[in-house]
Amino acid sequence: LKFRLAGYPRKHNEGRVEVFYNDEWGTICDDDFTLANAHVLCRHLGFVAATGWAHSAKYGKGVGRIWLDNVNCAGGEKSIGDCKHRGWGNSDCSHEEDAGVICKDERIPGFKDSNVIEVRKPQARVGSRWRGVGAGRHGAFLRKGHGQRKGQQPQAEWPLTPPLPPGRVSGLLSPCRLFTERQQLNYRLHSVSCVGTEVHLSMCSFEFYRGNASAACGAGMPAVVSCVPGPLFATGSAHKKKQRQPQQGQPRIRLKGGAKVGEGRVEVLKSSEWGTICDDRWNLLSASVVCRELGFGSAKEALTGARMGQGMGPIHMNEVQCLGTEKSLWSCPFKNITQEDCKHTEDAAVRCNIPYMGYENLIRLSGGRSRFEGRVEVAVGAGDGDQPRWGLVCGEGWGTLEAMVACRQLGLGFANHGLQETWYWDASNVTEMVLSGVKCAGHEMSLSHCQHHGTSLNCRNTGTRFAAGVICSETASDLLLHAPLVQETAYIEDRPLHMLYCAAEENCLSSSARLANWPYGHRRLLRFSSQIHNNGRADFRPKAGRHSWVWHECH
Repeated sequence: LKFRLAGYPRKHNEGRVEVFYNDEWGTICDDDFTLANAHVLCRHLGFVAATGWAHSAKYGKGVGRIWLDNVNCAGGEKSIGDCKHRGWGNSDCSHEEDAGVICKDERIPGFKDSNVIEVRKPQARVGSRWRGVGAGRHGAFLRKGHGQRKGQQPQAEWPLTPPLPPGRVSGLLSPCRLFTERQQLNYRLHSVSCVGTEVHLSMCSFEFYRGNASAACGAGMPAVVSCVPGPLFATGSAHKKKQRQPQQGQPRIRLKGGAKVGEGRVEVLKSSEWGTICDDRWNLLSASVVCRELGFGSAKEALTGARMGQGMGPIHMNEVQCLGTEKSLWSCPFKNITQEDCKHTEDAAVRCNIPYMGYENLIRLSGGRSRFEGRVEVAVGAGDGDQPRWGLVCGEGWGTLEAMVACRQLGLGFANHGLQETWYWDASNVTEMVLSGVKCAGHEMSLSHCQHHGTSLNCRNTGTRFAAGVICSETASDLLLHAPLVQETAYIEDRPLHMLYCAAEENCLSSSARLANWPYGHRRLLRFSSQIHNNGRADFRPKAGRHSWVWHECH
């Protein structure tokens, strides 16, 4: 069973419930519906619980079958199929009775959202076959498959649309390579016609071959493409410098709060102040304009409800409605915001399609209690078809910035800790140090892009216990000091020493205070108010565990 939320208007955590059963999407009738049913469905969708449900097609009428009716769950069931109901497809309802749910906006940790357009990673061979996998609102969604023998596209009427910057297409290749295997070709699609701004191939117009597909495309050949990574993904440690050269002046758009490259909360610059975008009407077309403007591919997901953390400062745009052809988000129609319209809990975010670079195949973790932690092992000498040699990273100088890059390369999110000793994770037979002196800026996509000693290894302690390790997390806190408040509230005060015993005990005074004539005299202090905002998606906790906290009479 697969589940998705649909309908309009809605936020990302609410909508009409649609269920994929027997190769067909359908809805659920609202007869006898309860909050317990909503709890089970919200867990299916990756949310921890439900806060409510909706009847009478509040989010619009669905189409297709009404799969379930008179559903009666206790609330603890693992699947909606385990609840009592009339039987699959047995219903006396119309789509005017489609049920919806409102889920609590808190994700189940580690839950993978399948309700997105996903393109599989390409293999070394260029010839790709396209296979239809079900239908959506815009026609059949296509996934790039490999090794299937059916569903190839013909080359007839396949022009090379002027490419958009991110995923530059170098042109159509000779299809001769495909015939090295002398396999029977079965065509599924023809007359594919894209404008070039679509977010996915399924959004282009095309026609299906009906009946005997093997006799189709008599005059044509299979369509073949070759993609070139954009400038952001140029290999080597200088890739960040290369990226900055073409952009003259300060960019007016950026992504914040995302763990991976090409994802984050969308922030725009207006009147010298960075601000966010409200998620009303936020969709894949507008998100794709953002992604392409930043040098990525089209958008994989348009996220609402501050899924990438809440921003600070003004909200500059609302109800952005791009056509998809715009070069910049500022060229799209949008409404200016009023304070009542939106809050930062509605900040829009994106996940962009990025080239598959294979960086995650060059790193792995060993010995940890879960896949999110362990000793870092890297592959060296994997070029020219050689078998890679796995080795350890010297823990000397290894810190949070290096751990951030390692976690990003592994696809595991943010870094909780960078560890210089890992004797407790001694579970692998890899014992050789192969990398030392690793020094990262934090933005790199791979450890190989960071500074390091190269082949001339220089590590004081080469024993496995001194190998670098990481603990990664899908969410993280992100603390930000409210700087203007410090400026506005700062003042100087002369304070008597007898009122400063606690401050002295906690080392808040400068070292010369020790020489003062306690409790007489005074110190001149800079006083100010401060506000620390947590913009991240996890609570901030002190590094020291509770067992090491001490009670102090000063507070």
